[in-house]
Amino acid sequence: MPQHAPSTRPRVPVTAVKVPAVTAVFWLIKVLTTGTGEAAADGAAAWNLPVAVAVSGVGLVAALWWQLCADAYHPGRYWTAVTMVAVFGTMVADGPHVVLGLPYPVTAGLAALGLAVVFAVWHRLEGTLDVHSITTRRRELLYWAAVLTTFALGTALGDLAAVVWHLGFAGSIVLFALAIVLPWVGWARFRLSPVVAFWAAYVLTRPLGASVADWLGKPAHLAGGLGLGDGPVAVTGLVLIAVLVATTARRATR
Repeated sequence: MPQHAPSTRPRVPVTAVKVPAVTAVFWLIKVLTTGTGEAAADGAAAWNLPVAVAVSGVGLVAALWWQLCADAYHPGRYWTAVTMVAVFGTMVADGPHVVLGLPYPVTAGLAALGLAVVFAVWHRLEGTLDVHSITTRRRELLYWAAVLTTFALGTALGDLAAVVWHLGFAGSIVLFALAIVLPWVGWARFRLSPVVAFWAAYVLTRPLGASVADWLGKPAHLAGGLGLGDGPVAVTGLVLIAVLVATTARRATR
């Protein structure tokens, strides 16, 4: 039999797929993590911003390390990492505007450029951006780099809608609720690439969830909030996430 030439491509450790199946529950938990992260970050920042950033940064590193050490998908590990990305990402994403004074359209453009760079590097190295192909350590690292960058872009889009376009929190909820349906329609009706549809919807979960959390937690004089408080909104979100993750984990075990 003819012998094939040995591949020159470097070997990378292969693992089981370490991301969840993309289902309705996946999207529900994802939106909950973005809202919970927004409320938790705002509440902690109002108490002590430097301490909050430091603690959430350590928590993010620990959660990502716990996730990377897994040999397969574990709901608790995965969604803990996503939640910590939401908390830490919320605090850091506002930095270019609050600290450097950059306008929201500029921060949105920079975040979009950053995500484009991550995707370009990922596709260059692996030839695909499909989350179902995340079976190597390198692809997993690229995936989490993309996740972090989507939070920066989503945060910038949310601020752009609520502040620059003067939609307020309720108007932003309507806008992003309608926008997040478009990738699904494009995929279901117009043969939009499922990879493109997934990442478009993934970016939009951030401003959608954050707008809902802000509408519930912020006072009325801040873009029309209900004034329930960031703390109660964050705690409620964490409880809902825990229930849904425990349910999916139990089903996976069965």
